[in-house]
Amino acid sequence: MNAEPSLGLFTDLYELTMAQAYWQSGQTATATFSLFFRKYPADRAYFVFAGLPDVLDYLERLRFTPRDIDYLRSLDRFEEEFLQYLGQLRFTGNVRALKEGTLFFVNEPVVEVTAPIIEAQLAETMLVNQINLQTILATKASRVLHAAQGRRLIDFAARRAHGVEAANKLARVCYLAGFDGTSNTLAGALFGIPVSGTMAHSYVTSFTSEIESFRHFAQSFPNSSTFLVDTYDTLEGTKKAVIVAREMKQQGRRLRAVRLDSGDLLELARRVRVLLDQAGLPEVQIFASGGLDEFEVDRLVQAGAPIDAFGVGTKVGVSADAPWTDCAYKLVEYAGRPVLKLNPRKQTLPGPKQDFRFRDSRATILRAIIGCAGQNLVGAAPLLDEVMRGGKRLRPDPSLDDLRQHFRRQFAALAEPHKALRCPEPYDVRISEELENLQRRVVEETRARELTSEK
Repeated sequence: MNAEPSLGLFTDLYELTMAQAYWQSGQTATATFSLFFRKYPADRAYFVFAGLPDVLDYLERLRFTPRDIDYLRSLDRFEEEFLQYLGQLRFTGNVRALKEGTLFFVNEPVVEVTAPIIEAQLAETMLVNQINLQTILATKASRVLHAAQGRRLIDFAARRAHGVEAANKLARVCYLAGFDGTSNTLAGALFGIPVSGTMAHSYVTSFTSEIESFRHFAQSFPNSSTFLVDTYDTLEGTKKAVIVAREMKQQGRRLRAVRLDSGDLLELARRVRVLLDQAGLPEVQIFASGGLDEFEVDRLVQAGAPIDAFGVGTKVGVSADAPWTDCAYKLVEYAGRPVLKLNPRKQTLPGPKQDFRFRDSRATILRAIIGCAGQNLVGAAPLLDEVMRGGKRLRPDPSLDDLRQHFRRQFAALAEPHKALRCPEPYDVRISEELENLQRRVVEETRARELTSEK
């Protein structure tokens, strides 16, 4: 049986056609590519960097198998000698990148790849795919965390995420950005994330009565039960949950929570809290779910809803209000020569670069500067760190718990106006004088070379 195609083929066809043209023309020197985000989606003023381990995994394993080469040969587009070259290709370059969980702004490079140009070019599709998706989702999750103001958050999005891989990546970056757990048990096993789950309406309706379903669930999970109370009537369901909770209490057990999944969550939460408190059950928490995102969570929190935890699903799992970004991977240096794209709407910054942060005594970000790689700005901390050399990781990936703590510190360092859920204040990212001078020089040289009337 033939092996499946490898991830070497996960690249746009034009990466391969360019690769052959590079190879045949001898244009094979070392190049540097920068990956950055050109602009914010609506209501964003920062991003949360995520996806680096998958990028490094891909680069370490990049190769074209005999099955891949056979497929490319069948396209009748490529020279046989070039296909033989691809069969031996491995990634041998270096990578500098932000640490996952780092907050960054538009135009700041988040990954820079330096390698023979064919290797670096072929990596474009996978790098943009992984960084774009996971950064979108991590940024969305951070907004929900900000809205929840300390209330527990569980990722409920697996069933409506865009495929199994996206669901697993989502659970990981949600946890990185401060969520407390996920309903996705595969993600729990893969990444060591706490898993959480209760019951569905199908469970309740399978029994002849709602209270019977609660009693059987309490027998199965005497110390961790949450009852879904809105299958028929939320308040009546809560009254039945109270009866079972009292029965559990007599047995030395405790109902953990009731869950609301529909209706006016604000009004229902208030009335359910009254029923629980009047029954002497102040310890029973209220868990809410059902079409939630940062805007709805914020509305509920600001209104004082007595909700202790939220399960967020579809709208967060697909970043519904901002499902894509203008993420780009551009050549910035070739054979030691800084290069740029000159189009006025999409002009790029030339040369390898570095992101810098100036902070005050409380670590709050004061200024963000994009400078040249190797530049030293007194009092500023550089963010891009070398993570791969010669095609090999320089160190093990940080633990997810370490990344959670890193994100927490990063988020605390961003001033509140930039975190606003609606119309946040954009951060004024500037370029250093050295980079500004380099850009001016390269623009002038490029215009003189490419935009003259002589051919």
